[in-house]
Amino acid sequence: MEKSREQIIVRTSVIGIAANVLLAAFKAAVGLVSNSVAVILDAVNNLSDAMSSLITIIGTKLAQKAPDRKHPLGYGRVEYLSATVIAVIVLYAGVTSFTESVRKIITPDTPDYSVTALVIIAAAVAVKLALGIRVKRTGQRVDSGALVASGSDAMFDAVISASTLVAAIIFLTTGVSLEAWLGAVISIVIIKSGFEMLRDTIDDILGKRIDAELTHAVKASVTSFDEVFGAYDLIVHSYGPERMIGSVHIEVPDTMTAEALDTLERAITQRVFTDTGVVMTGISVYSVNTQNDEAAAMRSAVLAMLQMHGFYADEAAKSMKFDLIVSFDAKDRAAVLREIEQRVKALYPAWQVCIALDYDISD
Repeated sequence: MEKSREQIIVRTSVIGIAANVLLAAFKAAVGLVSNSVAVILDAVNNLSDAMSSLITIIGTKLAQKAPDRKHPLGYGRVEYLSATVIAVIVLYAGVTSFTESVRKIITPDTPDYSVTALVIIAAAVAVKLALGIRVKRTGQRVDSGALVASGSDAMFDAVISASTLVAAIIFLTTGVSLEAWLGAVISIVIIKSGFEMLRDTIDDILGKRIDAELTHAVKASVTSFDEVFGAYDLIVHSYGPERMIGSVHIEVPDTMTAEALDTLERAITQRVFTDTGVVMTGISVYSVNTQNDEAAAMRSAVLAMLQMHGFYADEAAKSMKFDLIVSFDAKDRAAVLREIEQRVKALYPAWQVCIALDYDISD
């Protein structure tokens, strides 16, 4: 039987906890015997990785809580919070490692590497690298930001251990100790990555632009119906990796009845959910002129001038309406509106032009 997303995340995290606790014990013992700050820091990092895996499990469990009156859309966003905590842990580990490395540069200690220590460090590199790759790939596969962050942290630990191994070899062959310097360089890389992880999780919490692949998939499902001429203004809100709520505007013939629209909207909702997992809670309608040749010609003329949608011409009221997407780069949206109105009015001076300005929300 196929495992659920929650089972995959929990199992992967438990493996991470077990591996990191064992590695931490070995490294701490070796670091104390060899008087190596880098090895001891590796042990601390392993414990932080184990803590990250534990946080991932807790976050995943909490995110699976059923919706209730207080949180009617569920607790899925708890996963974003757990990913944020892990990113902070990575950042803290990088800062701590950098501080300790700088201290060792100022007041260096003479390390005492043994063959046993080097073998354990080499084994740790292999284990952490394999663990990090597996956890990160699993996180990407099940869309778990916390797992991705944990996997990245494990891979950074592998790099730290590898740098320690390189420093040990250099020291044993030349007598020059570069351990603290290498530790400082790697710490800077970890700090940078911690900031990037934190930025990504904050983006998820704030609400970032919809993934283009998902946008195209939703719009393809919506426009797969013959009655739908176009799909626009798609908005998808994420309440966790497995709970996405969406809304969209569709262009349909002006001859459709309320009964036909109701049937169409229900069918669209079902197909979009089946194809993409997005729950469409709102489908708004743009009426397209299909019985007036002059209105159709006007629509084609305006569309040739600019990118717009939702065009409808009311011949009796001599009024045309359409929506216009304005880029976020536009410094003055009002100026854009005036310029477009003037261009359209020049073509149709006897008509009233009503333009609704839209934001460039999705592809």
